[in-house]
Amino acid sequence: MSHQYHLSNVADIPSPALVFFPDRIRRNIAAVVKAAGDPARLRPHVKTHKTTEIVHMQLMAGVTKHKCATIAEAEMLAAAGAADVLIAYPLVGPNVGRFAALVAKFPGTRFSAIADHRDALAPLAAVSAGTPIPVLADVNMGMDRTGIALELVADLYRRIAATPGLTAAGLHCYDGHINQESRPDREAAVWAKLTPVLELRAGLERQGLAVPTLVCGGTPGFPIYADIRDVPGMECSPGTYVLHDHGYGSKYPDLAGVEPAAVLVTRVISRPTPNRVTFDLGNKAVAADPLLAKRVHLLDFPPHTPVVHSEEHYTVETAHADRYKPGDVVYALPGHVCPTVALHREALVAEGGKVVGAWRIAARNRKITL
Repeated sequence: MSHQYHLSNVADIPSPALVFFPDRIRRNIAAVVKAAGDPARLRPHVKTHKTTEIVHMQLMAGVTKHKCATIAEAEMLAAAGAADVLIAYPLVGPNVGRFAALVAKFPGTRFSAIADHRDALAPLAAVSAGTPIPVLADVNMGMDRTGIALELVADLYRRIAATPGLTAAGLHCYDGHINQESRPDREAAVWAKLTPVLELRAGLERQGLAVPTLVCGGTPGFPIYADIRDVPGMECSPGTYVLHDHGYGSKYPDLAGVEPAAVLVTRVISRPTPNRVTFDLGNKAVAADPLLAKRVHLLDFPPHTPVVHSEEHYTVETAHADRYKPGDVVYALPGHVCPTVALHREALVAEGGKVVGAWRIAARNRKITL
């Protein structure tokens, strides 16, 4: 095999299996820290890996601020020693109380939240327990998923600042829909959205309201935000980079020094027709996202067309199906690593070309102990 993910003890590994390569993860973290210029400019998203060990790697690299989407992820980050955790997901229902319990359990960690509606403020303020909760206004940067329209942000931000028990802590500006392959096109799209945000910030500051932090972008936009060094308080928030995947790796050459650090081990389980090969890589092992054609990248495998992806099966058509028999091992890169990791209870860990242990995907569940 010509690729660099071959494992000398693969015969002992049940498939399908997710394998992490710590040396590559460390290199990816180092590359992103270098691109940012200072680890203090980073607030990586933990959703990609959900593991304590990778958080420790980031802390060792000087990355102390983190971002997450669930209470379980926030608890895992705090338990791992993260000093500053932003839950970048609207807190509603029982999760407001769970957030308060988290703050009480880990007094050494600064927790902050986001809000995109005035009705979200009173529940947060009610659980502040005498210590103001930092809240960032969540700006709709064009995804129309969460966030408040730009023209309404100033009013919401003033409400946050005026609410006892809350502190207006900045703006959360996620623009995951900006994912053009062309660096110039991506850069133009970033600035088209960022410029009015900077104007809004300046206006709030003229009114005497501090806007200390702008949490910006994800992995596709990271190279652009990393190059912006003259905006005070701007934090870059990539997540996928720690493990990377084929979906991003094939699109963004400007993510220099970042390479896939997670691979799937799969085996041929059937040759149902003369031109079909079926693997044990169903959508319970690799995310059913993105579209089928880009869902999995089989390494060192001849030209093929994916035709079936069901719970336990991944079937391709190829003119070279006769090269394969049941039991043959193939390595694959997920098209989208973040939801793929969440499907696995643990990831095997490879050092020196062989599997040497396993890491628990600690925050894959919505709830840990709170």
